Amino acid sequence: MTDSIRISACLDHTLLRPDATARDIEQLCAEARENRFFAVCVHGSWVKTARRALQGSDCKVVSVAGFPLGAMSAEAKCFETKSAIAEGAQEIDFVLNVGRLKQGDRNYVLEEIRNVVKAAGGLPVKVILEACLLGVEEKIQACRLAMEGGAQFVKTSTGFGSGGATLADVELMRRTVGPDFGVKASGGIRDLETALAMIQAGATRIGTSASVAIVKGEQG
Repeated sequence: MTDSIRISACLDHTLLRPDATARDIEQLCAEARENRFFAVCVHGSWVKTARRALQGSDCKVVSVAGFPLGAMSAEAKCFETKSAIAEGAQEIDFVLNVGRLKQGDRNYVLEEIRNVVKAAGGLPVKVILEACLLGVEEKIQACRLAMEGGAQFVKTSTGFGSGGATLADVELMRRTVGPDFGVKASGGIRDLETALAMIQAGATRIGTSASVAIVKGEQG
């Protein structure tokens, strides 16, 4: 099995630009079908469009909540989660409240994770740490809270912050959550070599808008 074929099943083909149109989402889904990516990742307003475009395919639809800042209320994130799932989303990536984590409000962050997980109704939830804003101990605590809160994944970044996925962060997250918990590397991954390095470091899923270039061995 070649590296590009192996990597395709780990890719969440992502389009979260604010100016994306229905035609862009349909193109994203066509690429995902052709290359057998694991999922597409889109904003909530495009979930129904993506599900329709992927009908008959094994490719899943991931949507986001609290994106990209994570600073809105937990209730708003839960509403986004329920709405996206009602439209057909099969996984939720949500941004934790970075400010609350940094000020040491452990109970708030844990309760927020638990509430979003509950709103997802048993579907997989990924907790986005926005690791570029956190110190090492804060990253460790966020991973532990994600596990305690019932999520299935931790995710490095939104791709809209000041930094994206790093090998050091993926390695730290994998050490913290152990071998069986999901780790998604996202943000700035634009070529096959980098994607494979992230998997080697411990990532089980890669989020990127450069998925097609990655499987072709090109630079995105």
